[in-house]
Amino acid sequence: MQLIVEFLLTGGLYVLYEFIPRFHLHLELILVLIVFWVIFKKSDKKVIQLSKEDEERIINEWKPQPLVEDFVKSYKRPLKIVDRQDDKYIYVNGTKCLNLASCNFLGLLTNKESETEAIKAVRKYGIGSCGPRGFYGTVDVHLQLEEDIAKFFGLEESIVYSYGFAAISSCIPAYAKRSDIIFVDENVNFAIQKGLDASRSEIKYFRHNDVDHLHELLLEQAELDLKNKKKSKKSRKFLIIEGIYNKSGDLCPFPELMALKKKFKVRLFIDETLSFGVLGKTGRGVTEYFGVPSKDVDLIMVSMEYSLGTVGGFCAGSAYIVEHQRLSGLGYCFSASLPPLLTVVATTNLKTINNNPKLIEELNKMSRDMHTSLKINSVIMEHFYLKGDELAPIKHLVPRDGYSEEFIEDFVDYCELNGVAVCRAAYLPEDRPPCLPSIRLAVCRTLTTNDLCHVLDIFENALNQEFSKF
Repeated sequence: MQLIVEFLLTGGLYVLYEFIPRFHLHLELILVLIVFWVIFKKSDKKVIQLSKEDEERIINEWKPQPLVEDFVKSYKRPLKIVDRQDDKYIYVNGTKCLNLASCNFLGLLTNKESETEAIKAVRKYGIGSCGPRGFYGTVDVHLQLEEDIAKFFGLEESIVYSYGFAAISSCIPAYAKRSDIIFVDENVNFAIQKGLDASRSEIKYFRHNDVDHLHELLLEQAELDLKNKKKSKKSRKFLIIEGIYNKSGDLCPFPELMALKKKFKVRLFIDETLSFGVLGKTGRGVTEYFGVPSKDVDLIMVSMEYSLGTVGGFCAGSAYIVEHQRLSGLGYCFSASLPPLLTVVATTNLKTINNNPKLIEELNKMSRDMHTSLKINSVIMEHFYLKGDELAPIKHLVPRDGYSEEFIEDFVDYCELNGVAVCRAAYLPEDRPPCLPSIRLAVCRTLTTNDLCHVLDIFENALNQEFSKF
């Protein structure tokens, strides 16, 4: 028996020894033949020989399709060029206009103190930071600004981004993933919408400022979680809102939303871009306005391009939550850090807000006066609906039924030619839900009662004299 086994083993090894080398030879021969066939195969296509003149003609006639439609050609009206700003005035196509178009709520864009500090920063640090924060783009002024923001809100830590849109759109997917569920107001701004798309989470929209509808969605989700407990353990729930909504100027029902947050144990993210520096006695936003501790909110997101009069954005919260963004916030990791000169502007203006609560009072008073004056003006209200909270520095004049978009453009042009700069609220086609066309008014603290009367006179003249045909 042993002899038979040895014979089979030695015989099998001999067969393998003889077969394997031959197999490789055959395979290599086939591959070589395929290569020669590809090289020497004659193409059936006829090669057309062009003369030099024909080649030049074809090249000159060829026009590549543009990656993006030419905005200048697609825009039917002349472009409006702002060449400089002087406090509450801007110059549009050479005409000095009272500025109700840009969001300089506290008038800090022309703050002399921050301008002086910016000049010092340029001389010390140069213009740019030359890299992302995680590599060699962190300067001491960045750390100082983050510390000041955290102290201002009474939170553990904050993180500064170089662009306000990126701060909001990239911090959402840093936490929410494909298996998570996000409950969000249908009227949120475009930056939040892009953050929702990037998260790839399941999105559940509730009607604008409709707490009952949100409650229904949360109850439905609670029932689904009971049916599939295994899935619910892996799925986190988020609630994303704005303090003051950019598209409407409405104030969120914050106390009711906080009650639902605690009841259903969802994580609350709030965009305080329009409420920071606006609401509360010291400008700390909706949390201060409604008397809710800031630490009860999981994450506060703010664009500094409104009340702070600079560029960039920040997020504030607990150290555990904020530190996660330093490795997962794409807008933080892969963007060059905020230039030092803009960073010191933010730090200086934040100190100005903190040391002068009267700025907030003046802004709130002017917002109320603007709201009341528009609402009681019969001529304006005959043609428009007024949208927005009385404290909101953003007001929307929505044309009544029967008015075309051309009416809005003509109204805006008339106002600018007569010294008042307003703008039409513009939205991208993919923005949801479709928003009604409106004229957006931005209130500034430095406006006076006389300025307000002048604005109302121009509006009335536009409606009575120029647009009586509408």
